[in-house]
Parts: sequence; structure tokens; C-alpha cells
Amino acid sequence: REWTMKTSIVFLLCISVFPGFSQGRVVREDETGFAECNVFFPGQVPPEGFTEPFHVKICQQYNKEPRFATLYSTKDKIPLYSAFKFTKPAQSEEENWLVEPQIDDPENDLHEMVHEADIGGTVANLGANQALTSDYVGSGYERGLLNPSLLNEEDFQVATYTLTNAVPLSPALSKSWHRDMGKVVEQALIPHCSKMDHLYLLAGAIPSSVRVKGKVSVPESLWLAACCDAPEGWSLGLVKKTDDENSLVDLTVRELEKQLLPGVHLFKGSCGGDKQSQEKREAVLQAVSQIRSGEQVGESDNQETKESGWVRRVAGFIATPFIKLLELLIYIFVELVKFVFYFLWLVVKRVVGMVLDGVYSLWNGLVSYLKAISMVLISIPYDVGRVIINIFLGFLQIVQDVVSLTYRILSIPVGFILHLAAFPYHSICAIPSVLKDMATGIGGTLSLVIDATAAVLHGFYYLAGHIVKRFVPKSSSDD
Repeated sequence: REWTMKTSIVFLLCISVFPGFSQGRVVREDETGFAECNVFFPGQVPPEGFTEPFHVKICQQYNKEPRFATLYSTKDKIPLYSAFKFTKPAQSEEENWLVEPQIDDPENDLHEMVHEADIGGTVANLGANQALTSDYVGSGYERGLLNPSLLNEEDFQVATYTLTNAVPLSPALSKSWHRDMGKVVEQALIPHCSKMDHLYLLAGAIPSSVRVKGKVSVPESLWLAACCDAPEGWSLGLVKKTDDENSLVDLTVRELEKQLLPGVHLFKGSCGGDKQSQEKREAVLQAVSQIRSGEQVGESDNQETKESGWVRRVAGFIATPFIKLLELLIYIFVELVKFVFYFLWLVVKRVVGMVLDGVYSLWNGLVSYLKAISMVLISIPYDVGRVIINIFLGFLQIVQDVVSLTYRILSIPVGFILHLAAFPYHSICAIPSVLKDMATGIGGTLSLVIDATAAVLHGFYYLAGHIVKRFVPKSSSDD
């Protein structure tokens, strides 16, 4: 894991050194709309009604600038629509296909779109939620761009070559779709929108149950929705069936919305709704009709071209098995080369990992040894000081014990002598106190005898008086 993180950091540093690297950012759920890419929608309000949990919003960027917005279906492995504006077309095209790492691995540190071959083993579950180049190899389908590169200038063009902007199309249908898109936009839409930067384009696909290699959904139809919100606004919808490369049906945006998911609204307020300029819309429809009829007339008038087309088809039918075999051989060769390089990369990674692990273990051992030695050296003065303090405290304890024992030994005779010397003093001083106590006792005894005698005499006197008053006659008593 440490080695993978290091290689990822080095890879990101390398990316930052080379300019012109295409970037894409998966928009978090707590962000409003498509973040910086909201500028590709009228009023910066994205379409409503695409609310499935497997619908992922991607802000496609290049040179750190938003180029177009994509709503990707991780269930069908194709984009449901790409929103963009017309820019000056580039003269040359260079296919350089990219993938979005965070669709398959949200916790990945790669926040930018990268070449599939450069990812290596740094992305977990690669291809679980998005289509890969291997899904198209040998399938008979091409990677058809919803936002065609031919409608973009050079900086924008590179960003369109991402598998999150591609759907499986047959070679003929892919060529027809891009040709029709280029003609409709350049000849019908741009001339009738007074402000080119107010022309908003949505190119989308309707998934079907048919899947390439059981994984990538083949669209049942392609569609284009255009909105010009200039002072004289208008909107238009076009649909191309995938089973008929020459089909191109025009309809209103509301009619187009009914063919999509329930509750879908592509443009804010239906791009003006009923207030649209009918004159402008009719002019656009007439231009689209001329483009469509011009293609049909060209096919009917040029018989030789038609016959040569049949010859090319027959030749293509005959050559197809050999071409497919050659593609298969090339694919096997490329996969073998990739496997060899990947195996060598694993071996180098394992060897370097072992060396780094050994160096790391040696470093940890050295650090632990130095730490232990340092702790021992630091503990020596501490232990010496503790021993010295303990010796000093032991000596003080011995002195205390000797002094205490000496005091106890000497306190016995000294106390006896002091008590013996104090005995005469205490004896002589006690004589007056004893005589006083004796005198007090004798006086108290005499006082008690006198009091007792007086009490007895008083009792006899009281008894005699009582008897005399009881028994002696009163008269004689008076005499």
C-alpha cells in the first residue's frame, strides 16, 4: 500500500508537470448541479428528472477549465447526455481516450481523467461502473461521441475523447451521427441564434437492453436538444434511430422529453415555452429539412456513388472476418505486451518493496538500538545519584539510632538519681500539708459531734413538749 501511494504521488507530480492533460471531476451529491460546468445550461440550471442513484454528474475539464458536462449511467455504462456549446472547430482530430478513475473508485486520489493504460493497479474495481476500451475491441461497435469533437476547438476537442462521453455505435451510424450533428449545428442552429454563446446543446442517448459483451448498453436512439435563449429564443429537438442511419426526425423539446424518463425537463422553463419565436423555429426547421432532403436527393441522383457504396459494402463484408481476425491478433499482442510490462512492473515493485522493507527494518533496528543505548547512558548518572542518596540516608539513620539508644541508656540512672534527690524535698514539704489535713479532720469531727448532740437534745425537747401538750390538763398547764 505504501508503494502504491508513492507511485500515485509520483504519477500525479508527473501529470502536473505536463500541461494539456484532460481533467474530469465527479461532482459530489452536496454540490449544486454540475458545479463549474453549470455554465453549459440555460440559466445555469441542469435538466431535471434524472434522479436515479446510478446517475453520476461529471464536470469535464481541460487545462483546469470546464469544457462540457456529462450525466453518466453507471448501470448502462454510457452517458445519458452531454451538455456543451459550439466553439470554433479544430482542423485536426487526435484520438486519445481517457477514463474517469473516481467512478469506479470514489476514494481514489486521482481526481483527474487519465489514460487507461497509465492507471496500472492504482484504481480499484476499474471498469465496474464505466466502459473500458476492451469492451469495444472486437465488438463491431465504435466509441461514438455524444459531444462530437468536430464541433469543438482544439482545447475542447481533447476533452471529448473520454469513454464517459462515448456510446457504442456502428461505424456507419457513428459517421452519420457526427455528419448530421455538424451540418445541423453549423448550417441550421448557429445562423438562427443571434448570440452564439447563448446556444445551448444537449446530445444524449436512450439506453436499450442490448449490451456489448453483456456490459455496455447499445442506445436505441440518439437525440439532440438545442436552446437559444437570446432575446428571440427558440428550442428544437432531433432524434436519430440507431437502426436507421439515415433517419433524422425533428420534434419539439416537450415531445422529446416524453420519449425520455418520466418527469424529465431538459431546459429551464422549456427555453421560453410558449413564448418562443415561431418565426425563428420555423426557419430552423426549414434548414433542418433542407439538410435532410439534400442528403436523400444526393443518394437518389448519384447512382454511381450508390453502386460504389454497394461494392464497398460487399468488399467490407468479405474483408470483415479478416479485419476482425487482425484486430483480434493486434488485441492479443497488445494485451500480451501489457501483461509482460505489468508482470515486470509487479516484479520490480516486489523487489523494490522487499529492498525498501529491508532498509526500513534495518533503520528501525538501528533506531531501537540507539534508543536503548541512549536510555542506558542516561540512566547511569541517575542510578549513581540514587545510590549516593540512599547511602547518605542510611548513614543518617544509623546516627539517629545511636543517639536514640544512648539517650535511652543514660536516661535510666539519671532519672533514678533525680528521683532519689527529690525524695527528701517532697517528704519535708509534705509535713505541713499532712498536719493541716489532720487538724482539719479533728475540727470537723468535733463540729460533727457537737452538731449531733444539739440535734439529739433538740429532738428530745420537741418530743417532751409534744407529750406535755398532749397529756397534761390545760388548767394545770396554765398554773
